[in-house]
Amino acid sequence: MIGMIGEWLWWDRLWLPGNLTWADLKDEEGLVYARVSHLYVTVPYALVFLLVRYLFERLIATPLAALLGVSEKTRYKVERNAVLEHYFITKSKNPGQADIDGLCKKCSWSNRQVERWFRRRRNQDRPSVLKKFREASWRMVFYLGAFIGGIIALYDKPWFYNLREVWNGYPKQSMLESQYWYYIVEMSFYLSLVLRITFDVKRKDFKEQIIHHWATLTLLAFSWCGNYIRVGTLVMLIHDSSDILLESAKIFNYAKWERTCNGIFVVFAVIFIVTRLIIFPFWIIHCTWVYPPDYYPPFFGYYFFNFMLVILLMLHIFWAYLILRMVKMFIFGSLTKDERSDNEEDEEEEGETSVTEDNDGHVKVTNGCGGGGANHH
Repeated sequence: MIGMIGEWLWWDRLWLPGNLTWADLKDEEGLVYARVSHLYVTVPYALVFLLVRYLFERLIATPLAALLGVSEKTRYKVERNAVLEHYFITKSKNPGQADIDGLCKKCSWSNRQVERWFRRRRNQDRPSVLKKFREASWRMVFYLGAFIGGIIALYDKPWFYNLREVWNGYPKQSMLESQYWYYIVEMSFYLSLVLRITFDVKRKDFKEQIIHHWATLTLLAFSWCGNYIRVGTLVMLIHDSSDILLESAKIFNYAKWERTCNGIFVVFAVIFIVTRLIIFPFWIIHCTWVYPPDYYPPFFGYYFFNFMLVILLMLHIFWAYLILRMVKMFIFGSLTKDERSDNEEDEEEEGETSVTEDNDGHVKVTNGCGGGGANHH
């Protein structure tokens, strides 16, 4: 049974065009082709990435955070209360006023005490600013290194300047050493993100991030096995270019360097739109969709590869929407947070007025008595 599944999975017609078979892609003198067995090394390398990340976050990112003035807010530990904890876990982390009134009666607490308990309990589950800073620093360093490595690997290649060269001689295109390491490093990194995703900061686009990581790994693995390596390296380079600036903007945002953060974010927004919504669909997808039939008849791999690229494009459009929301906040208000983040709520003293910002960018003014409030644009 397993043998039959394996035979079907590696059926030539799924991966190769025309009458070609895997026998036609055997290594010869001067020619080396990508093999699925090459990808096994990404598993131990992903574990190495996790170790390097652990050391980087503690030995480099943490001192850097202190240097930039990233400080933690004082967090108050909630008083143990079985009734409120059960409600928090099973029903809602943000109870309405009617539910708060009911909980007050059950606990013999005031409205103010119950609201404070839920606020502090929510904050306990939220990642600290230092944790966010460490993650952003790690990703920024990786994307910068990967982008520089990608430029070095591609700048002298003809398909970097003429996309038709991507298909010249396909699929009998010998794998270069630079392509091998570019792929292995990128796939190992994304695999390490998947392994860590349940422990990393969970943002509003958590599900989209999971889809993105798995779509990226699937796309890279398939492009490797189907020898779509040339276009695969171009896709990786495009993605890394804007990710560097996004993580840099986060770093300065956590450090409260607002002007620097805003300036970097504007540049990031422009580069993201240009690379992900212009170059990616109108150059890369055009290259993978329009040019191949001139060289070989379309086959399953042709359709599947383009399908995965379109999945990434849909995610780009979703993130572009969030970015444009943040641009709107930047132009008409102030850009003070990551639109995808679940931000920590401020603690306020009894009787004081609290000014906070909700998820839609509105300013919320609440008095210290716990009940009333007003929203303002």
